[in-house]
Amino acid sequence: MNLTINEIYTSVQGESTWAGLPCVFVRLTFCDLRCTYCDTEYAFYAGTKRQVADILAEVLAIDCPLVEITGGEPLLQKNVLPLMARLCDAGRTVLIETSGAHDISKIDPRVHRIMDLKTPSSGECDRNRFENIPFLTKGDEVKFVLGSREDYEWARARIAEHGLGARVGAVLLSPVFGKIDPRDIVEWMLADKVPARFQLQMHKFIWDPKKKGV
Repeated sequence: MNLTINEIYTSVQGESTWAGLPCVFVRLTFCDLRCTYCDTEYAFYAGTKRQVADILAEVLAIDCPLVEITGGEPLLQKNVLPLMARLCDAGRTVLIETSGAHDISKIDPRVHRIMDLKTPSSGECDRNRFENIPFLTKGDEVKFVLGSREDYEWARARIAEHGLGARVGAVLLSPVFGKIDPRDIVEWMLADKVPARFQLQMHKFIWDPKKKGV
């Protein structure tokens, strides 16, 4: 049983309600989306095929209670499901960041799902799988990456339509780095009383925004 891994590294969590906490990141290779603002194109194809048992051993050897599974799109590789379950069995708090274009219902319920609903400017809005929403719980979070006022209005409408503020633990609004003034999003949120949390990608302010492995 193996997975193709792009990188495994330790850093601080840069996004979500877990932001600022030390975290082990397991980045899987491959993605079937091509978002206009993607900052991890290096994970589309580059990676090494490894046994799940070896990946598990490497992660558990790091003294860090928080682990995030990311990509690429991690749900493209079915063996990510037993990896996450085994990490939970070992007492780790596990997060997965997924585009929301793939079925999340088979993920171990102990895993915290951070689902990224793609906005119009991503170019992949039509790929959103809204059938996932009934499976979301208070342990999960939904993220919208905004590059324009249109994106914000689209996100605001989806939040209201699906009652996301009450369904999940957090709704996250973040700007496409360098494309939109963060203050605009904050002002729109405040004016509309959107039940969401504003966030910035913390790691891009600590390190060079293009730096890998952070």
